[in-house]
Amino acid sequence: METRDIAYRADGEDLLGYLAVPAGGGRGPAVLVGHEGPGLTEHTKACTRRLAELGYVAFALDYHGGGAPIAMETAQARLRAWFADPAGIRIRAQAGLDVLIAQPDVDPGRVAAIGYCFGGATALELARTGADLKAVVGFHSGLKTGRPQDSANIKGKVLVLMGADDPLVPAEHRADFERDMTAAKVDWRMVVMGGVQHSFTNPDAAGLGIPGIAYDPAADRRSWRAMLDLFAETIGIP
Repeated sequence: METRDIAYRADGEDLLGYLAVPAGGGRGPAVLVGHEGPGLTEHTKACTRRLAELGYVAFALDYHGGGAPIAMETAQARLRAWFADPAGIRIRAQAGLDVLIAQPDVDPGRVAAIGYCFGGATALELARTGADLKAVVGFHSGLKTGRPQDSANIKGKVLVLMGADDPLVPAEHRADFERDMTAAKVDWRMVVMGGVQHSFTNPDAAGLGIPGIAYDPAADRRSWRAMLDLFAETIGIP
Protein backbone atom coordinates (compact mmCIF):
# COMPACT_ATOMS: atom_id res chain seq x y z
CA MET A 1 0.00 0.00 0.00
CA GLU A 2 1.08 3.58 -0.70
CA THR A 3 0.04 6.41 1.63
CA ARG A 4 0.67 10.12 1.36
CA ASP A 5 -0.67 13.49 2.41
CA ILE A 6 -2.29 15.64 -0.29
CA ALA A 7 -2.56 19.40 0.07
CA TYR A 8 -5.53 21.09 -1.58
CA ARG A 9 -7.67 24.17 -1.12
CA ALA A 10 -11.41 24.80 -0.76
CA ASP A 11 -13.68 27.51 0.59
CA GLY A 12 -10.71 29.77 1.31
CA GLU A 13 -8.97 27.16 3.48
CA ASP A 14 -5.72 25.23 3.01
CA LEU A 15 -6.58 21.58 3.59
CA LEU A 16 -4.43 18.48 4.00
CA GLY A 17 -6.00 15.09 3.29
CA TYR A 18 -4.61 11.57 3.52
CA LEU A 19 -4.58 9.11 0.61
CA ALA A 20 -4.14 5.34 0.79
CA VAL A 21 -3.76 3.36 -2.45
CA PRO A 22 -3.74 -0.45 -2.52
CA ALA A 23 -0.89 -2.35 -4.09
CA GLY A 24 -1.37 -3.86 -7.51
CA GLY A 25 -2.53 -0.95 -9.62
CA GLY A 26 -5.46 -0.90 -11.99
CA ARG A 27 -8.61 1.20 -11.80
CA GLY A 28 -10.98 0.16 -9.05
CA PRO A 29 -13.55 1.31 -6.51
CA ALA A 30 -12.82 4.21 -4.21
CA VAL A 31 -14.03 5.60 -0.89
CA LEU A 32 -14.04 9.17 0.42
CA VAL A 33 -13.66 9.25 4.22
CA GLY A 34 -14.90 12.04 6.51
CA HIS A 35 -13.34 12.47 9.94
CA GLU A 36 -14.98 13.10 13.30
CA GLY A 37 -15.89 16.62 14.41
CA PRO A 38 -12.61 17.77 15.99
CA GLY A 39 -10.49 16.99 12.91
CA LEU A 40 -8.43 14.44 10.98
CA THR A 41 -6.91 12.00 13.47
CA GLU A 42 -4.96 8.75 13.44
CA HIS A 43 -8.28 6.93 13.90
CA THR A 44 -9.53 8.22 10.54
CA LYS A 45 -6.20 7.51 8.88
CA ALA A 46 -6.24 3.94 10.23
CA CYS A 47 -9.71 3.41 8.77
CA THR A 48 -8.48 4.81 5.45
CA ARG A 49 -5.56 2.37 5.41
CA ARG A 50 -7.91 -0.45 6.34
CA LEU A 51 -9.99 0.28 3.26
CA ALA A 52 -6.87 0.26 1.09
CA GLU A 53 -5.90 -3.12 2.55
CA LEU A 54 -9.21 -4.40 1.22
CA GLY A 55 -8.42 -3.02 -2.25
CA TYR A 56 -10.20 0.36 -2.22
CA VAL A 57 -8.47 3.62 -3.06
CA ALA A 58 -9.35 5.73 -0.02
CA PHE A 59 -8.96 9.44 0.67
CA ALA A 60 -9.58 11.02 4.07
CA LEU A 61 -10.65 14.59 3.45
CA ASP A 62 -9.83 17.45 5.80
CA TYR A 63 -12.62 19.90 6.52
CA HIS A 64 -10.91 22.08 9.17
CA GLY A 65 -7.48 22.64 7.59
CA GLY A 66 -3.98 21.58 8.49
CA GLY A 67 -4.77 17.87 8.47
CA ALA A 68 -5.05 17.74 12.26
CA PRO A 69 -7.63 18.31 15.03
CA ILE A 70 -8.47 21.84 16.10
CA ALA A 71 -9.67 23.23 19.43
CA MET A 72 -12.99 21.67 20.48
CA GLU A 73 -14.66 25.06 20.96
CA THR A 74 -13.70 26.15 17.44
CA ALA A 75 -14.81 22.85 15.95
CA GLN A 76 -18.18 22.94 17.71
CA ALA A 77 -18.89 26.46 16.46
CA ARG A 78 -18.12 25.41 12.88
CA LEU A 79 -20.24 22.29 13.11
CA ARG A 80 -23.23 24.20 14.42
CA ALA A 81 -22.94 26.64 11.53
CA TRP A 82 -22.63 23.83 8.97
CA PHE A 83 -25.63 21.96 10.37
CA ALA A 84 -27.68 25.17 10.02
CA ASP A 85 -26.35 26.00 6.53
CA PRO A 86 -24.47 23.15 4.84
CA ALA A 87 -23.17 25.21 1.90
CA GLY A 88 -19.65 25.46 3.30
CA ILE A 89 -19.25 21.81 4.21
CA ARG A 90 -20.60 20.77 0.83
CA ILE A 91 -17.89 22.82 -0.88
CA ARG A 92 -15.18 21.18 1.23
CA ALA A 93 -16.62 17.72 0.70
CA GLN A 94 -16.76 18.22 -3.07
CA ALA A 95 -13.13 19.34 -3.06
CA GLY A 96 -12.19 16.12 -1.28
CA LEU A 97 -14.16 14.10 -3.78
CA ASP A 98 -12.39 15.89 -6.62
CA VAL A 99 -9.02 14.90 -5.16
CA LEU A 100 -10.12 11.28 -4.89
CA ILE A 101 -11.53 10.87 -8.39
CA ALA A 102 -8.47 12.57 -9.88
CA GLN A 103 -6.32 9.63 -8.75
CA PRO A 104 -5.34 7.41 -11.70
CA ASP A 105 -6.32 4.21 -9.88
CA VAL A 106 -9.92 5.31 -9.30
CA ASP A 107 -12.91 4.18 -11.34
CA PRO A 108 -15.13 7.30 -11.05
CA GLY A 109 -18.23 5.21 -11.58
CA ARG A 110 -17.59 3.17 -8.42
CA VAL A 111 -17.23 5.70 -5.61
CA ALA A 112 -18.67 5.72 -2.08
CA ALA A 113 -18.46 8.24 0.75
CA ILE A 114 -18.33 7.31 4.43
CA GLY A 115 -17.85 9.32 7.58
CA TYR A 116 -17.61 9.27 11.34
CA CYS A 117 -19.67 11.63 13.53
CA PHE A 118 -19.84 14.92 11.60
CA GLY A 119 -17.92 13.15 8.85
CA GLY A 120 -21.07 11.09 8.31
CA ALA A 121 -23.10 14.28 8.07
CA THR A 122 -20.52 15.54 5.57
CA ALA A 123 -20.97 12.44 3.39
CA LEU A 124 -24.74 12.92 3.50
CA GLU A 125 -24.46 16.60 2.57
CA LEU A 126 -22.23 15.72 -0.36
CA ALA A 127 -24.82 13.20 -1.51
CA ARG A 128 -27.53 15.87 -1.22
CA THR A 129 -25.71 17.90 -3.90
CA GLY A 130 -26.39 15.11 -6.41
CA ALA A 131 -22.79 13.88 -6.40
CA ASP A 132 -22.30 10.57 -8.20
CA LEU A 133 -21.90 8.41 -5.10
CA LYS A 134 -23.09 4.83 -5.27
CA ALA A 135 -23.11 4.40 -1.48
CA VAL A 136 -23.11 6.73 1.53
CA VAL A 137 -22.34 5.43 5.03
CA GLY A 138 -22.43 7.27 8.34
CA PHE A 139 -20.97 5.80 11.54
CA HIS A 140 -22.51 7.46 14.64
CA SER A 141 -23.39 10.11 12.10
CA GLY A 142 -24.90 13.52 12.57
CA LEU A 143 -28.34 13.31 10.97
CA LYS A 144 -29.58 16.90 11.06
CA THR A 145 -29.48 19.14 8.00
CA GLY A 146 -30.48 22.70 7.26
CA ARG A 147 -31.69 21.67 3.79
CA PRO A 148 -33.70 18.44 4.04
CA GLN A 149 -35.38 19.19 0.71
CA ASP A 150 -32.09 18.47 -1.03
CA SER A 151 -32.28 14.82 0.00
CA ALA A 152 -34.25 14.30 -3.21
CA ASN A 153 -30.92 14.73 -5.04
CA ILE A 154 -29.32 11.66 -3.42
CA LYS A 155 -28.45 9.11 -6.10
CA GLY A 156 -26.84 6.30 -4.11
CA LYS A 157 -27.87 3.97 -1.33
CA VAL A 158 -27.63 5.30 2.23
CA LEU A 159 -26.67 3.45 5.40
CA VAL A 160 -26.39 5.01 8.86
CA LEU A 161 -25.13 3.04 11.86
CA MET A 162 -26.24 4.43 15.19
CA GLY A 163 -26.09 3.77 18.90
CA ALA A 164 -29.42 3.67 20.70
CA ASP A 165 -27.79 5.36 23.72
CA ASP A 166 -26.07 8.12 21.74
CA PRO A 167 -26.94 11.42 23.48
CA LEU A 168 -25.60 13.50 20.57
CA VAL A 169 -27.96 11.88 18.04
CA PRO A 170 -31.12 11.12 20.04
CA ALA A 171 -34.17 9.19 18.91
CA GLU A 172 -35.93 12.30 17.61
CA HIS A 173 -33.04 12.97 15.20
CA ARG A 174 -33.32 9.41 13.94
CA ALA A 175 -37.06 9.79 13.45
CA ASP A 176 -36.59 13.06 11.54
CA PHE A 177 -33.99 11.41 9.33
CA GLU A 178 -36.32 8.50 8.60
CA ARG A 179 -39.06 10.89 7.52
CA ASP A 180 -36.59 12.87 5.41
CA MET A 181 -35.21 9.83 3.58
CA THR A 182 -38.64 8.31 3.05
CA ALA A 183 -40.12 11.52 1.67
CA ALA A 184 -37.16 11.85 -0.72
CA LYS A 185 -37.60 8.23 -1.88
CA VAL A 186 -33.99 7.38 -1.05
CA ASP A 187 -32.87 3.75 -0.86
CA TRP A 188 -31.86 3.93 2.80
CA ARG A 189 -31.32 1.79 5.84
CA MET A 190 -30.54 2.49 9.49
CA VAL A 191 -28.99 0.10 11.99
CA VAL A 192 -29.58 1.07 15.63
CA MET A 193 -27.53 -0.89 18.16
CA GLY A 194 -28.79 -1.25 21.72
CA GLY A 195 -26.62 -0.07 24.60
CA VAL A 196 -24.21 1.68 22.21
CA GLN A 197 -23.09 5.29 22.66
CA HIS A 198 -21.48 7.92 20.43
CA SER A 199 -18.07 7.39 18.74
CA PHE A 200 -18.41 3.63 19.11
CA THR A 201 -15.82 3.06 16.33
CA ASN A 202 -13.06 5.08 17.99
CA PRO A 203 -10.77 3.20 20.41
CA ASP A 204 -9.64 6.55 21.84
CA ALA A 205 -13.17 7.77 22.60
CA ALA A 206 -12.90 7.31 26.37
CA GLY A 207 -9.93 9.66 26.45
CA LEU A 208 -12.22 12.57 25.71
CA GLY A 209 -13.82 12.19 29.14
CA ILE A 210 -17.26 13.13 27.81
CA PRO A 211 -20.35 11.25 29.06
CA GLY A 212 -22.16 9.35 26.33
CA ILE A 213 -19.02 8.84 24.23
CA ALA A 214 -17.50 5.36 24.38
CA TYR A 215 -15.81 2.80 22.16
CA ASP A 216 -17.73 -0.43 21.60
CA PRO A 217 -15.71 -3.19 19.90
CA ALA A 218 -18.74 -5.29 18.97
CA ALA A 219 -20.58 -2.33 17.46
CA ASP A 220 -17.40 -1.36 15.61
CA ARG A 221 -17.11 -4.83 14.04
CA ARG A 222 -20.81 -5.10 13.20
CA SER A 223 -20.99 -1.68 11.61
CA TRP A 224 -17.90 -2.33 9.46
CA ARG A 225 -19.43 -5.57 8.18
CA ALA A 226 -22.68 -3.74 7.37
CA MET A 227 -20.71 -1.18 5.36
CA LEU A 228 -18.94 -3.90 3.39
CA ASP A 229 -22.29 -5.55 2.68
CA LEU A 230 -23.53 -2.30 1.12
CA PHE A 231 -20.29 -1.90 -0.82
CA ALA A 232 -20.79 -5.39 -2.26
CA GLU A 233 -24.16 -4.20 -3.62
CA THR A 234 -22.94 -0.90 -4.99
CA ILE A 235 -19.24 -0.41 -5.76
CA GLY A 236 -18.12 -4.02 -5.49
CA ILE A 237 -15.53 -5.86 -3.45
CA PRO A 238 -12.07 -5.52 -5.08
